[in-house]
Amino acid sequence: MKRLIAGLPFIAAVIFGGFFLWGLNPDRDPNEIPSVLISQPAPAFDLDPVPGLETPGLARSDLVGNERPVVVNVFASWCVPCRAEHAVLTRFVERDGMRLFGINYKDKPEDAVKWLNDLGNPYERIGSDLSGRTGIEWGLSGVPETFIVDSDGTVLFRYVGPVVGPDAVERFTQALKQAGALPNGAGS
Repeated sequence: MKRLIAGLPFIAAVIFGGFFLWGLNPDRDPNEIPSVLISQPAPAFDLDPVPGLETPGLARSDLVGNERPVVVNVFASWCVPCRAEHAVLTRFVERDGMRLFGINYKDKPEDAVKWLNDLGNPYERIGSDLSGRTGIEWGLSGVPETFIVDSDGTVLFRYVGPVVGPDAVERFTQALKQAGALPNGAGS
């Protein structure tokens, strides 16, 4: 029994070492977090607009019945990677005609208003998720996260993390094209 107890630290070290090595695996992509929402209906939600913005709020009903899929981006003013991807998403809206809706996650309304006034507001609609409850319903692991939602309300694609850098932008562009979320010829 004493030998078993004496060997427990070694066994624990081997287990933790295995997880450490798995985390360092260059073939592992942390953005490949599985989502139970893919090919499922977007969760039911109805968010008020961000106070101080003239952009309307966001509800599940806004995701349904569109002529093509829409993009739902979950962001916050306190999120540094969100700032980095904001220009990329704005470019998709302005250059390619992507339809962008936002969920402002656990953010002070005045901070969100200032952030959007400083960087520009590419969102057609923004719902304020002060409590974070809607984020939980969407299965967020953090912000930013971006979803492509079909016109029937089905989640087609999820991108975890900022859409920044050539590889991320290419991957996201391909997902937009496959979903039909860009007007014909856009994104080329």
